[in-house]
Amino acid sequence: MNKTRSLLQAGVLGLSLLATSVMAAVSADEAAKLGSTLTPMGAEKAGNADGSIGPWEPLSKSAGSADAKGFLPDPYGSDKPLFTITAQNADQYKDKLSPGQLAMLKRYPDTFKIPVFKTHRGSTVPADVFAAIKENATKTALVEGGNGLSNFRTAVPFPIPKSGLEVIWNHITRYRGGSVSRLVTQATPQQNGSFNPVYFSDQFVFRDKMKDYDPNNPGNILFYFKQEVTAPARLAGTVLLVHETLDQVKEPRKAWIYNAGQRRVRQAPQVSYDGPGTAADGLRTSDNLDMFNGAPDRYDWKLEGKKEMYIASNAFKLDDPKLKYTDIIKAGHINQDLSRYELRRVWHVVATLKPGQRHIYAKRDFYIDEDTWQAAVIDQYDGRGQLWRVSEAHAQPYYNVEVPWYTLETIYDLQSGRYLALGMKNEEKRAYDFGFSASKADFQPAALRQSGIR
Repeated sequence: MNKTRSLLQAGVLGLSLLATSVMAAVSADEAAKLGSTLTPMGAEKAGNADGSIGPWEPLSKSAGSADAKGFLPDPYGSDKPLFTITAQNADQYKDKLSPGQLAMLKRYPDTFKIPVFKTHRGSTVPADVFAAIKENATKTALVEGGNGLSNFRTAVPFPIPKSGLEVIWNHITRYRGGSVSRLVTQATPQQNGSFNPVYFSDQFVFRDKMKDYDPNNPGNILFYFKQEVTAPARLAGTVLLVHETLDQVKEPRKAWIYNAGQRRVRQAPQVSYDGPGTAADGLRTSDNLDMFNGAPDRYDWKLEGKKEMYIASNAFKLDDPKLKYTDIIKAGHINQDLSRYELRRVWHVVATLKPGQRHIYAKRDFYIDEDTWQAAVIDQYDGRGQLWRVSEAHAQPYYNVEVPWYTLETIYDLQSGRYLALGMKNEEKRAYDFGFSASKADFQPAALRQSGIR
């Protein structure tokens, strides 16, 4: 009897150790690769064998001077396209394109194109963020079920990931400057390209950038987000407030909406998963913002590995303040003449809806840039297994403040022929204001009414 009990205890202990090893961070020896063969962010430092992907060469903060509104000059503006992928020649490049990109070329054979430029891997982050990432590598772990993090600091918990879920957490928590105040515009064009823009004023602050942050008591908050619709008049004054939690299964995201017409604040549990996106005309879900956000618990995540892929990068041309929104928004898709694609290494992760769970996307294919942990392309499938929506992010490094982020996010609906473009700021009075300062009191429901007064 005692022998049987001992065997059972040993078996339980073995399973416990196995579970712990699955959830554990990497060894100190493996973490030592960060900054040597790997970049401090976890990407491969070297280029590829044939030189079509070059080595990581971070841009200097002084690579160019911002204009009076904060817009940056293009440090690669003299580059010419190496070649352009079209519907006519797409087959020879299909191994480096996602099914969604190929579908866009097929659906819009006369107008959708992918101009490919020399690869410049210039994105970087501040030294203290790199230090936090290296510390995370040996200390941060997934909590039970993978729906949250323990011992996490600042950004990128798993710079040397071992699973698809760890890659996704890197995207969710990646560095975006710590805090930002921004004015951005969203368009949801009709099939003929006509659109009525929606204007947003956003404030976004990670927990450790709050003026009253207590590092000894970080709590379960990842960041605070407030978004006010400033136009058109019928929507102006509506304000969304989000307290983003790290473990959203243990403690779901907290969200409130101030309705200017009703002059009341109400809780908004629908601002999650496949709840409708703000003023998006049904073209995006709540978790489509920032390409993907929120709790990962409704999907199984499979890491397919890394591959080389053409993704939209160094999108300075799209961010030119001389452009009008009508220069960007065209019928079917954005003006691809303003886009720039480069060959990059990406992590490929497949998300499959768990049995018994609900979401309008039954499957999602993620392609995540190794240098920034930003999702570059996401192909989204409906319940019938049909490719439905293709998300593409046009990324750029805000090199003067060492922040990688997006210039423009797009979601193309292959079934309706419509799309959403979010993040344009070309016509706004200023570019992103990083280093925005706030306290927790600024992100409480009581502050919403004052924000939305019109």
